Amino acid sequence: MRVVLVEDSLLWIKNELSLWVDAQAKMSAPCDFVALHTGQKMPLIGLGTWKSERGQVKEAVKYALSVGYYHIDCAAAYSNEAEIGEAFQECLGPNKITKREDLFVTSKLWNTKHHPEDVEPALRKTLGDLKLDYLDLYLMHWPHAFERGDNLFPKNPDNTMRYDYTDYKDTWKAMEKLVEKGLVKAIGLSNFNSRQIDDVLSVATVKPAVLQVECHPYLAQNELIAHCQKRGLVVTAYSPLGSPDRMWKHPDEPVLLEEPGIKKLAEKYSKSPAQIILRWQVQRKVVAIPKSVTPARIQQNLQVFDFSLTEEEMSHIGSLNKNWRYIVPMITVNGKLVARDAGHPHYPFNDPY
Repeated sequence: MRVVLVEDSLLWIKNELSLWVDAQAKMSAPCDFVALHTGQKMPLIGLGTWKSERGQVKEAVKYALSVGYYHIDCAAAYSNEAEIGEAFQECLGPNKITKREDLFVTSKLWNTKHHPEDVEPALRKTLGDLKLDYLDLYLMHWPHAFERGDNLFPKNPDNTMRYDYTDYKDTWKAMEKLVEKGLVKAIGLSNFNSRQIDDVLSVATVKPAVLQVECHPYLAQNELIAHCQKRGLVVTAYSPLGSPDRMWKHPDEPVLLEEPGIKKLAEKYSKSPAQIILRWQVQRKVVAIPKSVTPARIQQNLQVFDFSLTEEEMSHIGSLNKNWRYIVPMITVNGKLVARDAGHPHYPFNDPY
């Protein structure tokens, strides 16, 4: 009798211990996604594909999916969606690396397709290239439109852009129909300022779920993030590491990955400066989409959920803000370097945020 009681007691202890271990594991498990107002779970780290060359991007996406990425950020204007589609075709589906329903895919409507009649055909072209039936998120890439057509960057003889003046609110209404048709699960904005976001919200039947903007410690976007969070939008940071490989670099611009305070934290946590910066973003519930085609870096960028920064360290990184915008597309006009889109009335970067 006593033997049975002892065995029962041991079993009970074992069960309780098992429950406690499970609870501890859940508590320490990383919250690696953020909830959108649609109820979708958006992974906090995604693979960016801007500037990923054709010939490299397919392998980068395949590798990312193989090491546990569940979020890929694309755009028609990156001119590499067909190759990403090949990766998806090989990796998505039953008995493959990833189930389609577990993957979060974003793409973007380009500036030449703002006319309401062009919105659905543009999306269908993206879906065809990506070999998908639907997108999880479709963003309006910029608030300003370029001349309609298939030339991504229509220019005048003097190299200035040929604009179109479609109101982005009309474009938004056309994007809402894509949700109704089940072609996209959520819609959002990219490179919009706070005033333009409110302008869209004033007419929206389907509210924007996400704002994607340049964001890193030198452009912390604190006011814009607060503005979005108050209105139920999640913020995604593009170029979260300062985009050191872009074309129009300024010779004396600050180099984010060389910032002494960040390097010091990297030493403390045995992480890279990039991982410290990405941790800062995800810890404040900002989604980050670092681009890489290098397997070691792709994997490293995902390894930011096994440590936390202190409140003081979070504040320190936030205080590095210089309002330094790395991503302002530039062109040469009459021998001078000028902001490509600054002449458009919907150009977003003339407002404080």
